[in-house]
Amino acid sequence: MKELMIRYARYNEWANKRLIEVMLPLNEELLSTASASSFESLEQTVLHLWSAESIWLQRLQLEEKPIWQQSSFSGSFSFLCEAWTHTSGELTAFVRSQYNDQAFDHVLQYYNLKKQSMKQKVSDVLLHTFNHATYHRGQLVTMLHQRGITKLPATDFIAFVGK
Repeated sequence: MKELMIRYARYNEWANKRLIEVMLPLNEELLSTASASSFESLEQTVLHLWSAESIWLQRLQLEEKPIWQQSSFSGSFSFLCEAWTHTSGELTAFVRSQYNDQAFDHVLQYYNLKKQSMKQKVSDVLLHTFNHATYHRGQLVTMLHQRGITKLPATDFIAFVGK
């Protein structure tokens, strides 16, 4: 289990970085242009991705009062991408720090954003986090295509393992 989770965590980092490399040089207009998607723009989608990875990491680290970054972030896009990259790396570090496979069966109790008490296995939280990121990276790719940016790196898991 641990080795598989490490692969997914590393894949998540790799795929995030590949899209960040494409988006960082874009101007503010392209980053903030509205799209019909889960979130209004490239920038808002990246903010959501970072916020989600961050709050799940905080919960996994047993933070008593995790912070939903999306509710108060006001920094630049480059800072946002730097924070997202750092958080993705911290998720990988968290996975690597687990002592054995049984650690992933531990049940995590946390409160969701609606203040409801929840319980999930660590492995399920991690798989959710990585799958959630994949979903929204797909939206980023669509938004980039809508802006005429079609030369994009592969971000599929199979491309990661084949590198």
